[in-house]
Amino acid sequence: MPVTITRGSNNIGPYQYPEKAVPLFVTNAIDNVPLPLYGDGRQQRDYQYVLDHCEGIDMVVEKGTPGEIYNVGSGVETSNIDMAHAILDLLGQPHSLIQPITDRPGHDRRYALDTSKVRTLGWSNRHTFAQAIEETVALVCRQRMVVAQAQDRRIPGILQTPIRCREIRV
Repeated sequence: MPVTITRGSNNIGPYQYPEKAVPLFVTNAIDNVPLPLYGDGRQQRDYQYVLDHCEGIDMVVEKGTPGEIYNVGSGVETSNIDMAHAILDLLGQPHSLIQPITDRPGHDRRYALDTSKVRTLGWSNRHTFAQAIEETVALVCRQRMVVAQAQDRRIPGILQTPIRCREIRV
């Protein structure tokens, strides 16, 4: 059987499980609830926008060599503390919402992928980290507004004006 394998880095974007770090941090920031950050927050992750990952998989299906393994990721590492700061900055919330918590035993300090092989197929990610996190924050803001309106509840103040999300269009 002609089989290719892809391995992806951390995905962010639409339909992410709400308890994952990025959507959890966004909803906590909207609600003025502390963002629980493991340890010193210097764990390194390669965050990629989920649609970029899908395009990478598609490229491997179309142009990959059977039997090969391709790593799909942005190739750019970001610390968890920088990710938390980016979310808070986009929402106009203070960095003081970050609450260090005890790190998990055995928590990996760094996830990294060599993405050079998939790039030789002609693939590259379309979104920078800044674009991916901004789009993800905007998606969560929109989802929260829709849910609040559907439940006929008062929309939290942070969602009432786009200025709180800076250039993010909610």
